[in-house]
Amino acid sequence: MTLVILAQITAAEGKEELVRNALEKLVEPSLKDEGCIRYDFHRDNENPAYFVFYEIWETRDLWLKHMDTPHLAAYKSATEGAVADFKLNELTRIS
Repeated sequence: MTLVILAQITAAEGKEELVRNALEKLVEPSLKDEGCIRYDFHRDNENPAYFVFYEIWETRDLWLKHMDTPHLAAYKSATEGAVADFKLNELTRIS
């Protein structure tokens, strides 16, 4: 059964572009991670500080492996103190 991830990131005031650039750098390497089916990056049309990833992974274990990759560590380091809010939901598709 696949795992769907909804990650919601809000940049701190004045840090919108820093966070956007760091998040955008996650897309290419994440799509190459084992088990990644989909890795879509979005920005809210009315709130430039609000970003969303919609991800689909083959399994939760493979997603957890992704969470421990060098590109995620680099993102965390680059955005330390620049993220005002972060929410993550693990979802199961019903239909």
